[in-house]
Amino acid sequence: MEVEKKLAEMGLVLPPPPTPVANYVPAVQSGSLLFVSGHGPVFFADGKHQYIRGKLGQDMTVEQGYEAAKQVTLNILQSIKGTIGDLDKVRRIVKLLGFVNCTEDFPDQPRVINGASDLLVALYGERGKHARSAVGMQQLPFGIAVEIEMVVEVES
Repeated sequence: MEVEKKLAEMGLVLPPPPTPVANYVPAVQSGSLLFVSGHGPVFFADGKHQYIRGKLGQDMTVEQGYEAAKQVTLNILQSIKGTIGDLDKVRRIVKLLGFVNCTEDFPDQPRVINGASDLLVALYGERGKHARSAVGMQQLPFGIAVEIEMVVEVES
């Protein structure tokens, strides 16, 4: 449980498992690859799930977007744990695709998605370094600020 120990040392906790909002599952394993569905910045407060909503370049700063991407990553880690049972079974973060809800002229999608990348490297070291895309979107579901999907190599 080294990864969860690192999370605790950082003052971070895995949130309750997110509930899919449509007809899909949080993650699907095929061989040693785990394909993680797009997750949003959902957190649990006041007895219910709440979303981090906003548009970067309009009503959110890069720093707020970075924190939203970090929250998304915690949700993804919870889904990974729910699928494979132990976050230490992750061999490698292979690919991350980050979507940023932003204005047309917002140029800092990579800085926002660094919230996810930085956390993954802090938790997994070299195994956390990944291929990545960070793109801007006109809108995301429910007005969320960030959505991220991942491909992860896991122990068979």
